[in-house]
Amino acid sequence: MAIRIFSASIQGIDAHLVEVEVDSTPGLHVLNIVGLPDKAVEESKDRIGAAIRNSGFTPPSGKNRRIVVNLAPADVKKEGPSYDLPIAIGYLLETSQIRFQSDEKLFAGELSLDGSLKHTNGILAVALLSKKLGFKELIIPAVNAQEAAVVDGLKIIGARTIQEVIGHLNGTYVVPTPEPISLITPTSNLENSLLFIRGQESAKRGLIIAAAGGHNILMNGVPGSGKTLLAKALAELLPALSLEEALEVAKIYSAVGLIKNTPLSFKRPFRSPHHTTSAVAVVGGGTYPRPGEVSLAHRGVLFLDELPEFPRMVLESLRQPLEDGTVTISRAAGSLQLPAKFTLIAAMNPCPCGNYGDEKATCICSPLQIYRYTRKISGPLLDRIDIQIHVPRETYYGDSEGDIRGDIHGDSDTVTMNRNVTSNVTNVTMTDVTKIRGDISNARMAQLQRFGANGIYTNAEITFKNIDKYCALSGPARQLLDQAAHAKNLSLRSYHKIQKLARTIADLEGAETIQQHHIAEAISLRIQEQIV
Repeated sequence: MAIRIFSASIQGIDAHLVEVEVDSTPGLHVLNIVGLPDKAVEESKDRIGAAIRNSGFTPPSGKNRRIVVNLAPADVKKEGPSYDLPIAIGYLLETSQIRFQSDEKLFAGELSLDGSLKHTNGILAVALLSKKLGFKELIIPAVNAQEAAVVDGLKIIGARTIQEVIGHLNGTYVVPTPEPISLITPTSNLENSLLFIRGQESAKRGLIIAAAGGHNILMNGVPGSGKTLLAKALAELLPALSLEEALEVAKIYSAVGLIKNTPLSFKRPFRSPHHTTSAVAVVGGGTYPRPGEVSLAHRGVLFLDELPEFPRMVLESLRQPLEDGTVTISRAAGSLQLPAKFTLIAAMNPCPCGNYGDEKATCICSPLQIYRYTRKISGPLLDRIDIQIHVPRETYYGDSEGDIRGDIHGDSDTVTMNRNVTSNVTNVTMTDVTKIRGDISNARMAQLQRFGANGIYTNAEITFKNIDKYCALSGPARQLLDQAAHAKNLSLRSYHKIQKLARTIADLEGAETIQQHHIAEAISLRIQEQIV
């Protein structure tokens, strides 16, 4: 009679129940694994045999039995070495070398040839599935025990070897219980790149608003103007993840094997792929789809430096995740929807040589070269970026006091700031950074209270269905926005982006209703003639 052991498969970032059925009949020795196994699963036959033999039990090759292992459901591709442990336990139970009740236990883990259990990807998702389906015990490698212990209300058995697993099942060995980890969100303890940025007042203001509302931002400026440092400063201004957000991120990183020392990090992800990265690596995919950079940046920051240098296919593939907060990957092997709610920080030069529009340097690019360079960023993609700011050059004059000078030029409707001497350059102090982080945290808290349990965390996630509910405008504010939309021929998406930006600006001030000056600042951040 065939026996049944429960395990799980990882598809994308989610775990799905797999039943490992083992049946043996008299005959010439053969061990077959069916149920769409990949190469790693097929090779488990040799690992399992060596592990069982080196653990003091009779391996499949030691019995004249025909053994069939079925991984159900049979129409789902099984990949990875996590089925080693359940197959081995199923074989030992079928051949009466051990006895136990398997109905309330779920097994997952890779075996070494000496019988030890190795780190296995996706254990957090498996633990969440185990709790959801009502399993009492999850038996996994000891190295994964703390990762699974994040899930409350589930007994975690973290064994170092298959002998410890068998001893636990027989009641002859007590596996140490993993130490519980603290689920208290720690105080943010980040670096302070903002302290090293001199001048760039409008860019800093844009960063604060982007951090407070989760808005995407594009910085356009000459080389050396500090765009990369500003991007790092934004990542450091973001508040720590909430418990729910940290679990979402940990589940993604567990699925791809990127969980490091701690199973639950409250630091927001910061991903910065090189411009030679492929579209599959950025968006996700492969023969058997897996998360890409946009999912690894979920609830954090995706920084794309030298934006026009990325292949057009990569840039256009960002449209769906920027708009929906998810990415759908369809392949012949299946279709997956992965989370991708990230803050995009993009940086670019105004032309190939980088000096177009700079007063101190000469641009050597032809008008056609400049046009082709800026056209690499399509209008629909640009329309999805909330904040578009110009980052001017800050010039170092080399005197004894480290004088830095710069100018931010604008038209008659914008503020012009001239910084001519060191005493006039605004430097951010540690007190300022602390206040800025406090303002951002307060704004984020106001957003959480406003949205309640709707699954929305930031103003950037507000959809067109509820934008009028959450972004109430005063009469003068509505009039100014309508005038700007008519004068600049704004799309409806841009119209809503300005509303959401103004909502964040109002949150930073603690205002309930969006006023005219909030809309005015949002328009200045959204509409930049010098970008593209």
